[in-house]
Amino acid sequence: MSLFSTSLLVPLLLCANLAFAQGTTVAVAANMKDAFTEIASAFKSTSKSDMRVVYGSSGNFTAQIMNGAPFNLFIAADEHFPMELYKNGKTIDEGVVYAVGKLALIAKNNSGIVLLDNKVELAKAITKANKVAIAKPELAPYGKAAVEFLKAEGLWDLAKDKLVYGDNIGVATTYVVTGAAEIGFTALSLAKSPEVTKETTSILLNPSLYEPIRQRMVLIKGAPQDAKDLYRFMQGAQARAILVKYGYAKP
Repeated sequence: MSLFSTSLLVPLLLCANLAFAQGTTVAVAANMKDAFTEIASAFKSTSKSDMRVVYGSSGNFTAQIMNGAPFNLFIAADEHFPMELYKNGKTIDEGVVYAVGKLALIAKNNSGIVLLDNKVELAKAITKANKVAIAKPELAPYGKAAVEFLKAEGLWDLAKDKLVYGDNIGVATTYVVTGAAEIGFTALSLAKSPEVTKETTSILLNPSLYEPIRQRMVLIKGAPQDAKDLYRFMQGAQARAILVKYGYAKP
């Protein structure tokens, strides 16, 4: 099974089943998959926590939590969705920004497309591609950032009819890894993962052309002590070093 294919498995049915499980259940934005896997391993070495992790889009998780899904900690890909939960009384408090994400563009190795971060070369890449992968902007902050980038760079009209949408950034990345799309927008953290670098080339995109991707996490009301411990661990030096390793900036 693909590294990212499990991000498709987050329907409300799964969340309902988790309600009967013991321990801490964590909802994690798909862009964090590799980084959080390492963070979770480091956390478990200091704790006996029975932790279950589900990856998906921040928008879908927000809707699920609003409808009673039994998540204890929400590690999102932006600030908007966690703050919506806070405003609706679902969280302990406003939470904290734990990282700032970066947007990247990837191209399938056998596509013949060369990626360079300037408008002329990006226009050539989009023109040559049959499909351009992107996460759904209404659900995934990195998809929203990609739309902002394309519009700011004056490439939206060139790209819009070639866009194929994934429910989250992991799915959009998989489209390029598998060859379903020649190029695609993703998180730098995913572009740096071994599975993706094996199949694609990537470039970091100009962060001044999209709103900063400030990633916030929030504890859901009633969260057990294990969730609170993980929340604190995410703000510590060890977790932050891992985040920097995977291409995130400190908040």
